[in-house]
Formats: sequence, structure tokens, C-alpha cells
Amino acid sequence: MLARYRIVRGKRSPSDPLPDGIRQDTRKHTQHVLRPTAPLVLALLEDSSAAAFAAFEHGYRALLQQRFVTERRRFDELAELARSNDVYLGCNCPTQRQPDVRRCHTLLALAFLRDHYPDVVVRFPQTKA
Repeated sequence: MLARYRIVRGKRSPSDPLPDGIRQDTRKHTQHVLRPTAPLVLALLEDSSAAAFAAFEHGYRALLQQRFVTERRRFDELAELARSNDVYLGCNCPTQRQPDVRRCHTLLALAFLRDHYPDVVVRFPQTKA
């Protein structure tokens, strides 16, 4: 199973516990295959408009597709891990600068993985519109 979790600096709230399972940090400064690039993230943080998110989404999906071609083994390994384990993709969202979890790269990554590995269970967080 694939899902997301929120990475929190400092003390966690009891209402937001760490999930049981394998947690993977997918933020921009990591080497994870699902990480967004720093320029994509910074552009979105500087402009919270719908147009900026659409540009982020387009750029991030193109980045994932490019990596899927050039680093396919890493995607396949992640999917294989998720077939027999609970795997959680981590990010800081929501944050003060990016308060809407629906604009988090992890949701886009989950959708990408669901589309490319239909046999892997993918769980999306419940979000408020």
C-alpha cells in the first residue's frame, strides 16, 4: 500500500501520529525518485495562485515521466515494496506557506504511481475542498 504522511519538525501532536510502516522522505532536498526539484517548489511557494499550481503540476508530472523513463528500476522497486508493505511518502505539507495539502507533490506522486502500477493499493488522504 502507498499513502502519504506529514513530516513534522519537533514534537508531533498526538492527533497526528507517525504511521506504522515504511516512511520515505520525498522532499526536494532528498535523493528520492519522487522528489520535486527545488525550482519547482520555490516557484510554487512564491506564488500561491491556481495558475502557479497548474504550472507546478505540469512540471512535476513531466519530471516524474522523465524519471520513469530514465530511472524505471527505482519506480519498480518502490512499487514492489508497496505490494507487501505499507509505504508512506513524506512531505511537510501542509505548512504556513503552502497550507493546502491538495497542492502537495505527494498527492501527484500517488496518482502517478496508481496510474503506472494499477495492482498497487494507493490511499489518498481525505482532504477538505
